[in-house]
Amino acid sequence: MSETDVTPMLSVVIPIFNEEETLDRLFERLSTSLGALGEEYEVIFVNDGSRDGSERMLREFHKRDPRFRSIHFSRNFGHQTAITCGLDHARGQAVIAMDGDLQDPPEVLKDMIARWREGYDVVYAIRQKRKEGFFKRGAYKAFYWLLRHVSYLDIPLDSGDFSLIDRRVIDILKSMPERNRFVRGLRTWAGFRQIGYEYNREARFAGESKYNLAKLMKLAFDGLVSYSYVPLRLVSNVGLLVSAIALGYMGYLLLARLFGGTPIAGWTSTVVIVLFLGGVQLLSLGVIGEYVGRIFEEVKHRPHYVVRERIGFAGDLSPVRPDLSR
Repeated sequence: MSETDVTPMLSVVIPIFNEEETLDRLFERLSTSLGALGEEYEVIFVNDGSRDGSERMLREFHKRDPRFRSIHFSRNFGHQTAITCGLDHARGQAVIAMDGDLQDPPEVLKDMIARWREGYDVVYAIRQKRKEGFFKRGAYKAFYWLLRHVSYLDIPLDSGDFSLIDRRVIDILKSMPERNRFVRGLRTWAGFRQIGYEYNREARFAGESKYNLAKLMKLAFDGLVSYSYVPLRLVSNVGLLVSAIALGYMGYLLLARLFGGTPIAGWTSTVVIVLFLGGVQLLSLGVIGEYVGRIFEEVKHRPHYVVRERIGFAGDLSPVRPDLSR
């Protein structure tokens, strides 16, 4: 039996997109931290369409240590999809998802595993301190505050994708077919015993963040729309408010005409009202359209990702989602 055939206790899933400046240091720190555990493990890098030397380095890692494997996408499918792919292929009894920029320090993995051994099914990391810019820290804080207040799930504040997840929770996540993935929301929805673990989030070891403002906004919007009905309810409430204002204004004009002889205002007020109502209608259609668009994405049943090549995996490992109906 080869090393790659041994079922590991721990799987570490790391999405990679243009991280060649970080990978050597990441390999060293992971090897040291995981080797100190004294348990069987595997590391699964998911190359999300990198255009630098990341692919070459990932191949070299597998030659140096067969427990370091890699999956290479046909193109860039996104961070959340890359994590999903890694979870699909992980074999460990516990699976850790972490970023590849060393902001999630490998040295804390042993503490997360200790909490898992205490009986917790999910150990999610809470960023106690961020070494990032003021604007980015403020944006994250505002997003988590908003998500906490509008979501029907109690998603922990300032918890990202860095987490340890038990095998039975992984099987449930693999059974979820939705295309717009928000892994921390899916993890919360699954339930079971969950606990937070506080850590200091380091600055990037090298390079620039791949999450620009547009991608952060999309991730935030995915979380808000996927786990909240507030946008739809807000549109309904705005419609009711506008209708009430319109009825009140009509009553005012009628009474003014009957008892005061005040002439009805001319075209200026009419144009303002029409433009206001038109703006409310377009806003409502936009919100509804967003939900309809997501339904359209779901019914097409396209795969989450396309794998170009797997390094270190034996046989056909196309992910098969488990049937939990039995």
